[in-house]
Amino acid sequence: MKSFIVAITGASGSVYGLRLVKELLKSGHRVYLCVSDTAFLVIKTETGVNWTAGTESATEKKIQKYFTSKKIRYFSEDNLFAPLSSGSFLTDGMFIVPCSMKSLSGIANGYANNLIERSADVMLKEGRKLILAPREMPLSAIHLENMLKLARLGVHIVPPMPAFYNKPKTLGDIVDFVVGKILDSAGISHKLFKRWG
Repeated sequence: MKSFIVAITGASGSVYGLRLVKELLKSGHRVYLCVSDTAFLVIKTETGVNWTAGTESATEKKIQKYFTSKKIRYFSEDNLFAPLSSGSFLTDGMFIVPCSMKSLSGIANGYANNLIERSADVMLKEGRKLILAPREMPLSAIHLENMLKLARLGVHIVPPMPAFYNKPKTLGDIVDFVVGKILDSAGISHKLFKRWG
């Protein structure tokens, strides 16, 4: 069993983050989840899922119930005392899906203003796997420069861009393809889509 940090930020595309968590848990991995305050609103707007519960532990119970798993822990983005903020806390990598341009900028510039940015900063300084799924369109030169800066540091930049050679029939098929590519970038096996050839 491996353990991964998954962060969901306030960009559109929260369904990718939810599907990623489901697949990691289904594969038997432990997940440490951090959701930005804005992401809670986006998740509710895009999926109807309402995790807002007040305290960190009450929110964690709602999240565990949603995923029907105790292998998921939740930490508030304001909780800089969470174990995820320390390099001595070992995980097998971190996903930020979707990754807002604000979060991407904070990570690229070492701002570490909240738990998501601090956890990503830890991944960079410890040389651990960090995978970002930036969700914005069109991209400005600032966005591209921040992505290039992170890519040069070894960060996997995996924008949620669907393919159509697998002839998707539903929105779920498109989401599964994107999440499958995100898992591929971390070397995690899955059967979310039919491969080319």
